[in-house]
This record gives sequence, structure tokens and C-alpha cells, in this order.
Amino acid sequence: MTPNLLIATNGFKGTLPAIEYGAWLAENLNAKITLLGVTEDLNPAAIDDHHPLEDVFARAVELFQQKGVEYKLEVENGNAEDVIPRKAKREDIIMVLGPLGRPHIRRLISGRSIRHLIEEIEQPIIYVPESKLSLKKLLICIGGLGYEVTAEHLAMRLAMKSRAEIVLLHVIPPMDFDYPTARAMTENLANLANTDTPVGRSLRQALRIAKEDGLTATVKVRQGNAVEEILAEVKEGKYDLLCMGSLYSSNSLRQIYAPNVTADIIESVSCPVLTARYLRK
Repeated sequence: MTPNLLIATNGFKGTLPAIEYGAWLAENLNAKITLLGVTEDLNPAAIDDHHPLEDVFARAVELFQQKGVEYKLEVENGNAEDVIPRKAKREDIIMVLGPLGRPHIRRLISGRSIRHLIEEIEQPIIYVPESKLSLKKLLICIGGLGYEVTAEHLAMRLAMKSRAEIVLLHVIPPMDFDYPTARAMTENLANLANTDTPVGRSLRQALRIAKEDGLTATVKVRQGNAVEEILAEVKEGKYDLLCMGSLYSSNSLRQIYAPNVTADIIESVSCPVLTARYLRK
């Protein structure tokens, strides 16, 4: 069963690519859409003034009707960073987000909105800074700890609909210690999927799933800083969608000291990014 889509906008025109992408997703996944409009800093004295949400909603309705997808419109008042997670927690959905157009000084003080949202929202998130509706090439980051599994399965479903080419990427970080697993990876870069390591097993499983679905999938291995190498691969490979697991799936002390690679990547790429927490059984 395909979850429905929840698309959020605060009236900023930069959220239109997310709405366009959501309409395309709903058409391909046969999903229903809820478009959530958040009215922020509503001034009672300007209640009759034209609100930016009106233009965004008008464009959205036009898109939804063109695609023939089922949709409903909802409006809530408040701060988008508070309203959106609260709404998302009520339903089994895929969250579709775009930039909220925050002033530069606010981003410096409070951080980017998307970083806060991926911390608070447990459901899968597709972040769309720019709309790429032709899904021909898809990059799935494989970490080897299993946290990418939920995102990977959803990515495979999208790839099946578009018959997209899949590249499975693993980045080997700089290693300060010499231990058997590290040696097995560094000595078998060209055949990492054949090694008896956590990463090798994850890659083999992903390749098997892709083959069973009739998809073309290849493995690519890079060495270095995870954020830098993923960004370099996205740029060089010209991917239409990037798929990653979420740090917040780990539920461990690792969260305290590990960099949030997913958030750092989302803030730096222009292609849509799918991220989803690993759901423990």
C-alpha cells in the first residue's frame, strides 16, 4: 500500500518545485495528496489582504487537476517548522518539502529549516530544491549499517515506475585503525560487493532486489570524507534523485558525536533528496 503525500508550503514561491514534484509522484504512485498551507505571522489588520498562499494554492490546484490526482487543501496558522512536523505525525505519509525562504540572518541564527524538519519528522521526506521530473538516474547511498534500507526500498519503487538506472554508492572514510573489516574493504575496492563485510552484504542485497525488479544497478565506491565524496558524485553523475538513510534512525550514542551527513548533503545539492529513517521491526 502506497502512503499518501503531504506537501507543505508557506506561500514562498520556492516551494512550487516541491508541489510540482509531489503532483508527479502522486500520478506515478497512485497516491492521494494533502497540500498543507501554513499561514505565518498573520496580521489581523491585514486579514483581507492578498496572501501569498493564494497564488501557490491556485498553481497547485491547476497542477493536480492536470495530473488527475486526488487532493485536498488544508490551512493552519503558526510557524512552519512547528506546524509541519505536528501535522506529519498524525498520518502515514511521505512528506514532500521545499525551501521555506527564510532570511539569511535567520538561517545563521537558527540553522536551515530542513535540518530541523528532518530531526522532527519520522516519516520519509523528499526535499525538492529544484524539480527534476524525468527520473532516469538515481543514486542510493549505502552505509552498511542498515539505516538506508527504508529509503532504499522506496527508491526502488520509484525506479521501477520510471525504469531508472540505479547507482549504489558507498564511501569509505579515512581509517586510523588497522582491523580486518577495514583491510577487507580497502583491499577489495573493485569488488566490495563480494566481500563478507556489512557493506558488502548490504550491496549484495540491494543488487539482488534491483535485479528481481528488473532494474539496472551498478556499484560505485569512493574514498574520503562522506559529505565531500557524495557531493562530488552527485555533481559528476548528474543524478535526478539522491536517496539516503537518516542519522536519526540509529537511536544510539553515535548521534551525539557523528556529523549529520544527510542534513549536510540536503543543504548543498540542487537535485531532489529522499531520506527515510530505518524502521526497526
